[in-house]
Amino acid sequence: MVLLLKLFVTFTLLLSATYALPLEVEKALKKSGLSKEEVSLYIQEIGASQPLVTLHPDTLRRPASVIKVLTTYASLLKFGFSYRIPTSFYRVGKMTHGVLHGDLAIKAMGDPTLNSEDIEQIAKALAKRGLRKITGDLLIDRSYFDVGSSNNSHFDKHTYSPYNAMPDAMMFNERISRIYVTPNKKSVVKKRADQSYKVVDNLQLVNKKCRGKYSWPQLKVDNSHEKPWLIFHGKISQKCGRRTISKVVTQPYKSLYYGLREALKKEGITLQGGLRLAPLPPRAKRFYTHFSDTLEKIVSTTAKKSNNLYARHLMLLLGAKCYGAPATLEKGRRAVKHTLESYGIVSKEPYFIDNGCGLSRKATLSARFLSSLFIHAFKHDGKRWMRTLSIAGVDGTIRKRFRGTKVAKHAWMKTGTLNHAKNIGGYVQSKEGKYYTVVILVNSKKGNWRASFLENEVIKWVRSYHTPKPTPSVVPKEKNVTQAPLSEALF
Repeated sequence: MVLLLKLFVTFTLLLSATYALPLEVEKALKKSGLSKEEVSLYIQEIGASQPLVTLHPDTLRRPASVIKVLTTYASLLKFGFSYRIPTSFYRVGKMTHGVLHGDLAIKAMGDPTLNSEDIEQIAKALAKRGLRKITGDLLIDRSYFDVGSSNNSHFDKHTYSPYNAMPDAMMFNERISRIYVTPNKKSVVKKRADQSYKVVDNLQLVNKKCRGKYSWPQLKVDNSHEKPWLIFHGKISQKCGRRTISKVVTQPYKSLYYGLREALKKEGITLQGGLRLAPLPPRAKRFYTHFSDTLEKIVSTTAKKSNNLYARHLMLLLGAKCYGAPATLEKGRRAVKHTLESYGIVSKEPYFIDNGCGLSRKATLSARFLSSLFIHAFKHDGKRWMRTLSIAGVDGTIRKRFRGTKVAKHAWMKTGTLNHAKNIGGYVQSKEGKYYTVVILVNSKKGNWRASFLENEVIKWVRSYHTPKPTPSVVPKEKNVTQAPLSEALF
């Protein structure tokens, strides 16, 4: 009985030792002021069969933008690094001597990167194909996505901020309207000629220093009119230089219409009609196709800049690819999960991806699952995948965070921040040259700065980590060996 009790105690001690945190990590956790219940850790050397560090590995936590790696990696697995998103232009009617007797139609396929520079190139391409006049309308088919027409997600009180932009199959300039406010030149102007919204200048210039409440214009958005009004008001110093205001206030297809109309005019092409939303007519003939940058570049921008709109689009594109158009939020969720599971990336606990970008209080995942994705991606696509993440001290969301430290250029990470959630996950290369997946999820009301401190200390520890060398065993000569009783041999 005593022997069995000792065996049980030994087993318990060994089991607890397996999951004990390294001393340095334990110290960092204590110094951060966070409790273990608020933190999930999962650190594993690539190629190792067991993790180096675990703490609540299967607890579901709010991931914030870290969940973007599920969306981006699933997209790469399905489409490939070189895939480009098309936006096709069609002729609806006959074209004779440069005159299109009918509509110029666009079949939008969800390219989130389409911008004013692209429109200029498209106008040039249409001119080279002999187009000089369009007697009909600009017809836009945006039915590839079924996501409604809301400009903003209304996630928080910053309704018109760019990170709140909602997806649309006919995306343009990421839905962002930019206005230059330059008090020292008495100027308030739009960056681009976009008649889909109106700017009202009610600013009062004052002879004050350009700082504090006099350094930035106040803005109110009035949606009670046919088109939104951006009303600038309040007092601002007449000594201030240019201020760039970026807001999400209008529909992207409306902005595209005015932008394309202007670009066509510069190329000597007249558009006589207006804007019309409708499905692409069966009789339409393809005229020209514009292709986005490669998916590799789009994924890299999504991760490094933590672009919510891009992530939303990637999930919807995946949904349409797997389950057919029109893309919906539910199809996108299913597609991400199905794609990852088809490659063996399975979560022990049920996770929820929600909108694919992390701007959500409902999304959840575990540290172990996220680590398994990073391990799979490393083995599947290696450094090509790693380079899509933010590089410590170099670019993205950790450009400044690790600059001048021993971690700089030796960590590739995705960050995620919300109120009461501060997370990071990716890869760290130790000084031995070994690669480790590092996932740290912190959901706490004690302040995100505490989580940042813990994450920085743990990542620095991994960078400095040395694999313990095995202690050489000395086997005594046989004549000196005595057989001890079992109870003494165990302890």
